[in-house]
Amino acid sequence: MNILPVGLVFYYIFTKRTHNLSDSIMPTPKSVLIAEDSSVIQNLAKKILEFQNFEITAVKNGEQVLQLLLKENFDIILLDINMPVMDGMECVKAIRNMNGGKSDIPVVAITGNARNYTEAEFKEAGFNDVLMKPLNFDKLVMVVKGLTE
Repeated sequence: MNILPVGLVFYYIFTKRTHNLSDSIMPTPKSVLIAEDSSVIQNLAKKILEFQNFEITAVKNGEQVLQLLLKENFDIILLDINMPVMDGMECVKAIRNMNGGKSDIPVVAITGNARNYTEAEFKEAGFNDVLMKPLNFDKLVMVVKGLTE
């Protein structure tokens, strides 16, 4: 039985792990604001993105989005198009007119009826991307990661 190589391997692994842990810093989770009046879609999107290490804040309409943006910062906003009080189209236009860097936040439309608007109209309004309902959760994660990394 050769004890010396085992001890060296253990020492190397222990040293390597300690070195990696001390040098690495856990990334701060990116913050996502979801504006969706459907509790089912809101909760599913929230759980999927939390599982991917995103920090989620959820509201029910565009007016609440604008109120939160005055107080907090977000890395990305997911906006349903058809919401009460203020819809997604009106809200994204208001976001694009904000001051202090808020106008540059990536905004993704969530819609169940894209036939109401063309892709050009979504872009012209200020959306960075569009997700169709029913949501494809793999695409949701891909789009959110792509716009926040």
